Amino acid sequence: MSDSDLIKLYSTRILALAADIPLLGRLSAPDGTARRRSPLCGSTVTADVVVKNGRVAEFAQDVKACALGQASAALLGQVVMGRSLAELQAARDALSDMLRGGGPVPAAPFNGYEVLIPAKDYKNRHASILLALEAVCEAMEAAA
Repeated sequence: MSDSDLIKLYSTRILALAADIPLLGRLSAPDGTARRRSPLCGSTVTADVVVKNGRVAEFAQDVKACALGQASAALLGQVVMGRSLAELQAARDALSDMLRGGGPVPAAPFNGYEVLIPAKDYKNRHASILLALEAVCEAMEAAA
């Protein structure tokens, strides 16, 4: 990876997101919990949810990931409250398609993930980027 590729991949915006992840920590009494780990890089995200009427009422995440995984968790933390499992699954699938299949940016309110478009060329980073959405979807399923 050249220096210009690194600069493009780790933009100021991505680094700012990684430095300010909302809803960090763990919930004391979650309805559902899931931990996801990327086997390639070892990044992990643990998501805790409390669900009311099928929507995220409380959320916390423990994030041990690279800057791209942290940025993804920050984007999730900004929009996760009030979301249903179907909305979160659609966002996860759209993000995966954006990274792996050249699909469009996930629909609002998940459109902030557009900042991660430069990572589509780095397949070894995709798993880390998807961790937060995968973990919250699994936590929501566990709560059901």
